Amino acid sequence: MAEGSGFVEHAVDGDVHVLRIANPPVNTLRTEVRAGLLDGLRAAQKAGARAVVLIGSGRGFSAGAEMTEFGKPRQPPSLPDVFDAIEASDAPVVAAIHGNALGGGLELALACHARVASPGGQLGLPEVKRGFVPGAGGTQRLPRLIGLEALRMIVSGEPVTAEEAQRLGFVDAVLQGELEKAAVAWARDAAASGRRFALARDRTDKIQGQGMAAFDAAAQKLLARSRGQESPKGCVEAVRAAFTLPFEEGLKRERDLFQTLVSGEQSKALRHVFFGEREAQRVPGVPADTKPLPVQRLVVIGGGTMGGGIAMSAANFGLPVTMVETSAEALGKGLNRCRANWQRTVDSGRLKPEEMERRSALLKGSTDFDAAVREADLVVEAVFEDMAVKKEIFGRLDKVARPGAVLASNTSTLDIDEIASATSRPELVCGMHFFSPANVMRLLEIVRGAKTSAQTLATAMDVGKRIGKLNVVVGNCDGFVGNRMTGKRGPQVEKLLLEGALPQDIDRVMEAYGMAMGPLATGDLAGLDIGAAVRKARGTVAPIADAIVAKGRFGQKTGAGYYRYDENRKRQPDPEVEKIILDVAEKMQVRRRKIEDSEILERLLLPMVNEGARILEEGIAARPVDIDVVFVNGFGWPAWRGGPMFWADSLGLEQVRDKLAHYAEATGDPNLRPAPLIERLAAEGGSFATMKAPAQAA
Repeated sequence: MAEGSGFVEHAVDGDVHVLRIANPPVNTLRTEVRAGLLDGLRAAQKAGARAVVLIGSGRGFSAGAEMTEFGKPRQPPSLPDVFDAIEASDAPVVAAIHGNALGGGLELALACHARVASPGGQLGLPEVKRGFVPGAGGTQRLPRLIGLEALRMIVSGEPVTAEEAQRLGFVDAVLQGELEKAAVAWARDAAASGRRFALARDRTDKIQGQGMAAFDAAAQKLLARSRGQESPKGCVEAVRAAFTLPFEEGLKRERDLFQTLVSGEQSKALRHVFFGEREAQRVPGVPADTKPLPVQRLVVIGGGTMGGGIAMSAANFGLPVTMVETSAEALGKGLNRCRANWQRTVDSGRLKPEEMERRSALLKGSTDFDAAVREADLVVEAVFEDMAVKKEIFGRLDKVARPGAVLASNTSTLDIDEIASATSRPELVCGMHFFSPANVMRLLEIVRGAKTSAQTLATAMDVGKRIGKLNVVVGNCDGFVGNRMTGKRGPQVEKLLLEGALPQDIDRVMEAYGMAMGPLATGDLAGLDIGAAVRKARGTVAPIADAIVAKGRFGQKTGAGYYRYDENRKRQPDPEVEKIILDVAEKMQVRRRKIEDSEILERLLLPMVNEGARILEEGIAARPVDIDVVFVNGFGWPAWRGGPMFWADSLGLEQVRDKLAHYAEATGDPNLRPAPLIERLAAEGGSFATMKAPAQAA
């Protein structure tokens, strides 16, 4: 019979005591869990246990620290208090790991005398992804167990499987069968045999004689991937302490780094995004108990780049999918493109050939529109952005699709309600806006039309989750959230170029901010002719962009756009572009000037923030953090910056208001006048983070 604190169950199996962490759903190490572990260890020692097995209940060992306790006075006992008790135990304490052992959960296991695991368990220290270093000895114990390999694990934050952990040397055995029973037997045998376990803190064989030149080379390579981020550098310094300092001094160095980083703006931003991604799954107007419709087969209309990427996403995660095209030739190209993408992944060693075959078997093709659609539980239309074409397709879908099938459009800008008007089932129509390349990008904007039902949204969200996407439900408007906001940046790019900036100035500033690629380099990658076609359809102009396209400079695909490109597609500033800009500015009688980097940054980010405020006022986004999640996961916004609305809060909304008003007057752009929501929050001394969310997104 199990006893315990409620958060830790204490069971006795003969001479082996079992402590089960019971804090669902992921067994975070909240105060009550830490206290329960300490009480259980003391009780086991008092009872004369020969061994203690520490295990998680439910689906995993422990996901680590309770991050909602960060920034608050920490209640005793601390994790180091628990670890001290484990290491002082006369009876060996064996961590039995199934599912995840992450962060503080793995640090807990590392403090134990031994570790056993179920096959396939995931073990890692992902703290770097939350903007800080492991703070309970992980950077000191793991290197003592596996040497320099610990640096890669800690700086990358990526987990390893139980089998890989055993190979590396920080899991003692991978056990088959029911884990608790197997772990108790393993611990009993180990204790009976008199086996002596060396605690991680006492091990030196993996760190002695380690040449620091090899350490520095490995660190430099790892840090090259984390431009601008502070936590990877902190992780390097913490692990360095394991190789250069005694254990207790290393712990102190680790703790100092943890405290500095966890209170910094980058960590706050990363935690904001972390919690925001979870908050975005709670959708106003969709009760938590809403049952999604069953989806066993997906049909994708269109086999182009987007349709193929969507189909690959489904097959990658085990969902049968049929790609529909108008001709055998187009279908063959679409299917071959998918297979070629998978083959490249196989060739790189990141996918096993048998897994490619499994995925390929789930992807079918058809030119028989009606027959394919009749089998579908969910249809995603992924043809080009033309309202007439989309309405024609949805009219056909409505006639052929079975009753209850959900019909979704992958449109990135068009009106979902107008698309739904072509059907007799608008309640079953929604937008599912995937981001390109759809088989890689994580974000899925799910667009709620005026008549879209809660069950339809729940179905789209369920499928999105099943195929590895991060869902954000948004309202229906031109461009939805992400494209609508970035659309307000374009006019400022043009104005900056006219007034004195060059493409390399704008991209340099945005890349220094943390974007992987500046807006002009991104345009070259996507194809400047595409943007020109959109402007033509909308009857808008962009004098410089249009002049560049008129010269046949479409971007990377023609070797020239805002930049010129060599045979490796490496970009170089182009004097011809500078001449085009100067000629347009002279023709428009714009007097050019030197523009500071700070002005470039503000004029590119503030219009998006302003439009984000309007989106919130209209209920297109349910919460400011939903907007941030969209930008971090769909538009390359650095997670350690937190997103546009978080950035605005960090600047202060009074400053945001005043700067917008200044630029509206200076540029003559009425679109930069502060949105009413910004005016109100600034007057109240408020922020986006503290504003009251609307009852329901539009």
